[in-house]
Amino acid sequence: MPSPTARSAALCLALLALAGCGGKKDAATSTDAKAAAASVASLAVTLAPVQSRRIERGVVASGPVTAWEEMQLGVEVSGLRVTALHVDVGQRVARGQVLLELDHRTLDSELRQADAVHAEAAAGVQLAAVNLKRGDALVSSQLISASAHDELRAALVQAQAREATARAQRDGVQLRRDFATLRAPDAGVISRRLVQPGQVVAAGSELLGLIRQGRLEWRPELAEADLARVSIGDAVALHDPTGAPVSGRVRAVSPGVDTDKRTGTAYADLPEPAGLKAGAYVEGRVLTNASPGLVLPSAAVVVRDGYPYVFTVDAQSHARRVRIHTGERVGSDVEVLDGVAAGDKVVVQGAGFVGDGDAVRVVVGAR
Repeated sequence: MPSPTARSAALCLALLALAGCGGKKDAATSTDAKAAAASVASLAVTLAPVQSRRIERGVVASGPVTAWEEMQLGVEVSGLRVTALHVDVGQRVARGQVLLELDHRTLDSELRQADAVHAEAAAGVQLAAVNLKRGDALVSSQLISASAHDELRAALVQAQAREATARAQRDGVQLRRDFATLRAPDAGVISRRLVQPGQVVAAGSELLGLIRQGRLEWRPELAEADLARVSIGDAVALHDPTGAPVSGRVRAVSPGVDTDKRTGTAYADLPEPAGLKAGAYVEGRVLTNASPGLVLPSAAVVVRDGYPYVFTVDAQSHARRVRIHTGERVGSDVEVLDGVAAGDKVVVQGAGFVGDGDAVRVVVGAR
């Protein structure tokens, strides 16, 4: 049986062991709390890789949407009243379609008179021809003199001249009568109406506007350097007021630039203008070429002190700021010219709140 002294020593050792275990447990608890606090303090971010992609490069410009050709339509007779107007603004018309009519009763009367004069002259030609034919038979039998035969031949020539004059006068009256009906010179869309039924019109005044074939085009103003990059056939990309995309092609480029503004004009056909209207002023891109490049989400780019930067995350979960140079915008992405390489991962969500060297916590959400 152990002595009292041995029992006391064993009890002391047990108490010391318990005290040591409690101290280790407290230290572990303190370490875990510090780690949790650090985890909570670090900013949660998402990453996205820098990608290599074929980029459509272009020139951003602004300009008006206009008619390809707008025709100013009028009549060539004066002092006549509009009796019928068959079209209105926005209406599509076909080539040769009647647009308006003038009061043509006076012209109809003149035309009937000219027809009668022409008919009389034509009858004179027939009579002179018959007389000459009869004279030909008589002169061969020497029943009329040669001079009388010559008079018959001259009478036919005179009758033919009078008939030609009467026909020309009749054609002139017919032309004026045709001018009393305004027809569409080509298919298109009525853009303006400057006349009302009952109005007396003057020759040469604009009565209607016609967008020829209904074609619209975009005419952006380009700086001298940008104009040199644009070629006939380049694609253009626009958006109508509803946000719908509109595409077209450059059909012509100004051969020179304005000496004051140092700008030139490109002319781009818009085969399907969607919601665009003539007179609208829009911004768009002229796509000049395509080549490979690096892109990253535009949300990853932050501007500090006037320079663009992105943030990467090192092995110790610290953000590292990297200065870059940007190029073309490609939808929601932006081209990066240097500073990062393909496959590098950059901070996207939270990039605006991170500083160089800050501790971060990467969460799922990278694209």
